[in-house]
Amino acid sequence: MNREKQIEDNFIRKLTEQLKYVYRADVHDRASLEANFRQKFETLNRVELSDFEFARLLEEVVDPDVFASAKRLRERNTFIREDGTPLQYTLVDIKDWCKNDYEVINQFRINTDNSHHRYDVILLINGIPVVQIELKTYDVSPRRAMQQIVDYKNDPGNGYTKTLLCFIQLFVVSNQSNTYYFTNNNNQHFSFNADEQFLPVYRYATERNIPISNLDAFASAVLAKCELGRMISLYMVLVASEQKLLIMRPYQIYAVRAIMDCVDQRRGNGYIWHTTGSGKTLTSFKAATLMKDNPAIDKCLFVVDRKDLDRQTREEFNRFQENCVEENTNTETLVQRMLSDDYADKVIVTTIQKLGIALDPKHRKNYQERLKPLKNKRIVFIFDECHRSQFGHNHKAIKEFFPNSQLFGFTGTPIFEENSTFTQIDGEEGSYKTTADIFEKELHAYTITHAIDDKNVLRFHIDYFKPERDNQQLKSPITKRAIVDAILNRHDAATDSRRFNALMATEGINDAIEYYNLFKTIQQERKAKDSEYEPLNIACVFSPPAEGNLDVQQMQEDLPRERLDNQQEPDKKKTALRMIIADYNNQYGTNHAIAEFDAYYQNVQGRIKSQKYSNKDVPHKDKIDITIVVDMLLTGFDSKYLNTLYVDKNLRWHSLIQAFSRTNRILNDTKPYGNILDFRGQEMAVDQAITRFSGEKIDHPKQIWLVDPAPKVIEKYEAAIANLEKFMQSHGLECKPEAVNHLRGDEARAGFINCFKEIQRFKTQLEQYTDIQSEDKAKIESFLPEDMLRAFKGMYIDTARQLKKRREKRGGEPVGQQIEDLDFEFVLFASAIIDYDYIMGLIARYANQGAARKRITKDQLIALVASSANLMEERDDIVAYINSLEAINGKTEQEIKAGYEAFKEEKYKNEITVLSAKYGLAFSALDAFVREIVEREIFDGEKLGELLAPLGLGWKARTQKELALMDDLIPLLKRLTEGHEISGLSAYEN
Repeated sequence: MNREKQIEDNFIRKLTEQLKYVYRADVHDRASLEANFRQKFETLNRVELSDFEFARLLEEVVDPDVFASAKRLRERNTFIREDGTPLQYTLVDIKDWCKNDYEVINQFRINTDNSHHRYDVILLINGIPVVQIELKTYDVSPRRAMQQIVDYKNDPGNGYTKTLLCFIQLFVVSNQSNTYYFTNNNNQHFSFNADEQFLPVYRYATERNIPISNLDAFASAVLAKCELGRMISLYMVLVASEQKLLIMRPYQIYAVRAIMDCVDQRRGNGYIWHTTGSGKTLTSFKAATLMKDNPAIDKCLFVVDRKDLDRQTREEFNRFQENCVEENTNTETLVQRMLSDDYADKVIVTTIQKLGIALDPKHRKNYQERLKPLKNKRIVFIFDECHRSQFGHNHKAIKEFFPNSQLFGFTGTPIFEENSTFTQIDGEEGSYKTTADIFEKELHAYTITHAIDDKNVLRFHIDYFKPERDNQQLKSPITKRAIVDAILNRHDAATDSRRFNALMATEGINDAIEYYNLFKTIQQERKAKDSEYEPLNIACVFSPPAEGNLDVQQMQEDLPRERLDNQQEPDKKKTALRMIIADYNNQYGTNHAIAEFDAYYQNVQGRIKSQKYSNKDVPHKDKIDITIVVDMLLTGFDSKYLNTLYVDKNLRWHSLIQAFSRTNRILNDTKPYGNILDFRGQEMAVDQAITRFSGEKIDHPKQIWLVDPAPKVIEKYEAAIANLEKFMQSHGLECKPEAVNHLRGDEARAGFINCFKEIQRFKTQLEQYTDIQSEDKAKIESFLPEDMLRAFKGMYIDTARQLKKRREKRGGEPVGQQIEDLDFEFVLFASAIIDYDYIMGLIARYANQGAARKRITKDQLIALVASSANLMEERDDIVAYINSLEAINGKTEQEIKAGYEAFKEEKYKNEITVLSAKYGLAFSALDAFVREIVEREIFDGEKLGELLAPLGLGWKARTQKELALMDDLIPLLKRLTEGHEISGLSAYEN
């Protein structure tokens, strides 16, 4: 018996003997699957359908739209019978999922017109396939396993779009020792490419966050009949605005269960400690929606701090479920909705400030009197970031006015005894109430230590800046000018050549203003000395003096330093802020004013997030490189493309963790960690915070939170290079880029791919360290000189492209297991610098250089293009254009760009001419067909039929002609759209 068969047999035995699934050996193809579904459907809905009715029902329920199928699975639906009467039906028992029939089938085959797939194990609920489990015998990457399922789904006529497999909700991949799960989705949310920003593949875990990797243990925890029913009915979220399925992570599920148990058993209050970046909005949304469906609860209020968080949370809630919460424009609206009996008003998102006004007995409008009918109702309050300073003022009022209420808090950084005291801005000591004082007990914890281990957030690299100066100056503070110089010198390294952006945290508003002016001055000086210096785009944001503005007052309640600073010389602060906003308007073509500060603040946040777009889509001049702040943006602000924090501000305990956590959102392998450059020597404060907020009794928490120091990564880089050398030698070759072409066989080429991407992974990490000394830089260069590294990158991209095309080629020769298992991580080789504009500028320099000053050679230019994965689709065109140029032709960069576009257009026309002749099509018709696809990035199959209609072919000949034409067109379409996804093309891509 082979290993995979043994794993499969043991797994089915587990499901049937222990978990009491019914094994259906007779369900092995499409016909038997549909017959089984018919029997379950008729029993559940107490109906007998004619053959004609059942055929029509199948037509209605089988839908290639995964989101629509997921909704149908969970809802009551209507089917019109032959006699015209409506049949109200469900596909499963949606009131009690435990009461459904749970069955298991294996080695199931679906044969459609273009697809012949076999599935290892499928779980059925009431005859509906809901979970597909693929079992492996080798240690396959979850990314690659997911890609295999993506490939299955992209096959023309696949079973997921034409059969009951459209109802698959979950995929599970396991090699028995490692098990992962992820949701089914429509293709726009279910594909892999070089820019993949997240990996929606999860491990399950225990309530104490211990991973459940073994297949047997995973089956007990997740696939037990009632557990699977709960997972699908309660812990999957259908995001209507994006037509997307989400599944909650284990810690989110345990948190929701803990809150609901507390409510059901009336066990007082509690708090959830889930680290920043762990998705607590989804957790709180699910808790709130379960409250909405709980008849014992009268109201659920989700309470946030500040107007901007109110808007942000409301938008997130409505993203998860359309129109589930409405805007509370003021306290009057809040009070009206609290008094409303409308089901839509059962869950309310509001600010703590509005709630405080509503419960204030001294307020002139006396809202509290109107709220008295709610006094003895069961109201649940869920607080976001429950340790805000003003929360303590409202806590007592809530408990006194609503004696039957229950309060639940979410926090990424709880207040413990150690961090409950703080030095106030005026020098006096203040204190917070501890989280436990307010919320009584911890219900669930998922700390940053767990999140780092699960790869849900990144570790940190902290550079404690030490200036170069003589011994007599060692104790003097670092000047602001020295700090700005250090930032300007290190920013490109820290942000991977401006692929990412940064925040700068300053002590006070005056410091922020001084820094802003210094950046302007010093960058002007650098530009004057070097005409090619590219200045950083610097923004600055701090709240203005409130002067009676209620919005600003509310904003400043959690901005203590800014509130106090604005009381000193407010006119100076306003003048400076006006100047900063005027600069901003001039830079970005906006029209903001201090009177509408919130609009300016929102625009800054949006522009920081626009870093995610390439410079070709959003030019660098429209982005922000560094945003100088005092209190703002250091809590609650998330952007995956923000990776660096410059710190000239005293930070401790939770404020330190919150600020650092702006940098560590997961993106992809180009962002290996969050970068902190500290100018205050706060190593002791960092160590204290790490120890306190690890949440576990760990001997060396710093080893989990912080990345290896540069010398350690340099050792790993050297070892990876040595491993490549050993690999090449084992194939009788020198370790040179050109030798890669002489590797023979799939196994050898796959071996090179795996060896070299490890080298690039460590190189990417090292390139973003800000504290590498000059001698270490020389050592890194000596291991693998830049020119050789670039040439190896080109060989990687060439080899990977060839292997990837072979793997994807429809009807081609079967590829070896080594290629099947490869994970082509092109994102590691996508340069932030080497883009279209950069290459066009270099070509202009090359074309204009005289014999006296050789700035770049043709070979160097071609090597640059070949080494960057983000130019893959255009590489052949750019190289051909470079080769067509004379050594000296006197053209400007704009003329070079225009020449390149004309070159591409001519090449395109030649290709269309050749293809139209090959397939007997009119040039104008084929040209219009291709241009419309490229412009809309949508492939329309009907237009393809219209294109071929003049040929008058029968269906078989037309199908063959379609496939042949699309084989030739797809590379052209990919190149013309620069690798962007073309909707509807996937059926022809394989």
